[in-house]
Amino acid sequence: MKVVAISGSLRQESFNTALLSAAREFFLPNLEWVEADIASIPLYNQDLDGAKPASVALLLDQIAAADALVIATPEYNYGIPGGLKNAIDWLSRPAYRSVLAHIPTLIMSASMSATAGVRAQGQLKQVLAGTLTPVFPCPEFAIASAHTCFSDGKLTDQETQQKLQQLVSDFTSWVEAEVDPAE
Repeated sequence: MKVVAISGSLRQESFNTALLSAAREFFLPNLEWVEADIASIPLYNQDLDGAKPASVALLLDQIAAADALVIATPEYNYGIPGGLKNAIDWLSRPAYRSVLAHIPTLIMSASMSATAGVRAQGQLKQVLAGTLTPVFPCPEFAIASAHTCFSDGKLTDQETQQKLQQLVSDFTSWVEAEVDPAE
């Protein structure tokens, strides 16, 4: 299985990037894990749809070759960070036939706030519905007070680790069923 991971945060010490690293530990060892970089993607401009910038072409290729997508996103002003939404806008072309169409996706978030990014997750689910991206049907996995659960970029809270391990296991089973519905 090949998974592309996208952090919706551009911050170097991001809890969401750390959450992706923690999740990676619970996937099977033979998994190919690609952490995509959305920091260098320019603002979406339909005039560039034909000759896409190199950073966009790389992201498109990464997701086109993947079996699943994992997104960890913070919440900015009750919503999706602009960089993540911009990346999705690039990835969503051509409409209904993009690399996002039909790729099994897991959404997570970590935040210092008490709401833990759930509003951003809700918005992200709406945006991904418009790209025909199936999102793992589970309650939101959202880490509130993330500054108490991470230390030096590592997830240290044992209860959260156990929940994340179960989430990854359940998601992996769902992806396998989505990729090969005959099983």
